[in-house]
Amino acid sequence: MKTTFVKTPLGIAKISGDENGISVISVSDEGDSRAKLEQAKQISSIIPTVLNEAVSQLKDYFDGNRTNFSFKLNPTGTEFQQKVWLGLLEIPFGKTMSYMELSKKLGDVKAIRAVASANGKNPLWIVVPCHRVIGTDGSLTGYAGGLWRKKWLLEHENPSDQQSLF
Repeated sequence: MKTTFVKTPLGIAKISGDENGISVISVSDEGDSRAKLEQAKQISSIIPTVLNEAVSQLKDYFDGNRTNFSFKLNPTGTEFQQKVWLGLLEIPFGKTMSYMELSKKLGDVKAIRAVASANGKNPLWIVVPCHRVIGTDGSLTGYAGGLWRKKWLLEHENPSDQQSLF
């Protein structure tokens, strides 16, 4: 398993994977100046070949030049989690879906808590778009990376000239 760290508008992204695909993309807070110094040391100067495409496509996404990802994914999770993550991949760029709608789409409206839990365990932030899942009332609800990141991602994917509602 190879790992690299790259700077993004949301913090330092950790990307891990191998020839079977990318298994982890997460973003950490930059925090205080001591933490920023430590993370600056982590930013990779050399990207392992198996991670090049993921790094390139994430850069394109953050630059506003990409709406989907085509590199191979290889997340680790239960069969149910995998099913939920596949469901997340079907939410179009710039659109949102409620946890209830996602549960219905997956075939069991009563599984809403399990769907929310699987969503929260998504190891491939941004690429498997768990940030596109919102509350039934349209509110921003839980996001492992923090609600400010969820808000940023949704606004990045659906820029508006209107003042933000969140």
